[in-house]
Amino acid sequence: MPDGPIPSILNRLDLKTLRLFAAICEEGTLNGAARRAAIAPSAVSKRLAGLERALGCPLLTRDPRGMRPTPAGETLLHHTRRMLASAEQITLELAEHARGVRGFVRVLANLSAIVQFLPEDLQGFLALQTNIRVDLEERPSGGVVAGVEEGAADLGICAGSTETRSLVAHPYREDRLVLVVPAGHPLAGRDTIALSETLDHDHVGLHRESSIHAALRDEARRLGRPLRLRIHVPSFDAICRMAQAGMGIGVVPERVHALLGPQMRLSAVPLSDPWARRRLNLVVRPGPPPPATSLLIGHLRPPD
Repeated sequence: MPDGPIPSILNRLDLKTLRLFAAICEEGTLNGAARRAAIAPSAVSKRLAGLERALGCPLLTRDPRGMRPTPAGETLLHHTRRMLASAEQITLELAEHARGVRGFVRVLANLSAIVQFLPEDLQGFLALQTNIRVDLEERPSGGVVAGVEEGAADLGICAGSTETRSLVAHPYREDRLVLVVPAGHPLAGRDTIALSETLDHDHVGLHRESSIHAALRDEARRLGRPLRLRIHVPSFDAICRMAQAGMGIGVVPERVHALLGPQMRLSAVPLSDPWARRRLNLVVRPGPPPPATSLLIGHLRPPD
């Protein structure tokens, strides 16, 4: 451990030095980092030596491919990237405040919420709150919870089946999963269908971290049957396009089919399994949220 109190170490973690450290890791050489920063290599070397001396451990090693971070360097690089991103966000948000913006809300949401509900909901909110900015990012439901816990967002929207850990959850919306199949498919025309009746057919699946894929996988395991996944795709429109091309059948929220399915001549068959009726939750950290976040939560929550 380095001598001296922790604050003395933190005083050496200025953004310029951290930016240079990240550049060395990314470029692999002092010269490359120096070119990126438009300073002399000796100045980069001096800052790196001072940083290692302050932290009391080596941060980089040299090998035939260049300079690589040590385990301690990997830890510092992880936090450095987050700090630099936060510093950039601070700059952008303060510039917006100078132009009259009075609040920001950072939102993480899963794909289902973004495609089905948030376009109209956010449009309505921003029409009422013209001096508030909303920054929206898509993540799988588990990543939404982690991001809000870590402070990367003020508000999250995730599947109701997701473990929310320390967060406070409020109801947002409900949806229903349907099977999408091309016209003329043997399963088209059914009023409802259970997932068990689809397992003899090839499926087009959403990415592995999605709550929909997890629900399908878990139900197939419970039934003791394999889920015949022909391909994973990153989005609902990709599932619909693959189904349209005959690559397999897919499962999407009912409203997604209403938006995309008819123009692709895809039929929707509601899944009869209980888990196919889902709830989406708003999640926030405990305690009073910032005023702009509180306004957005009030807008998004259904009436009691």
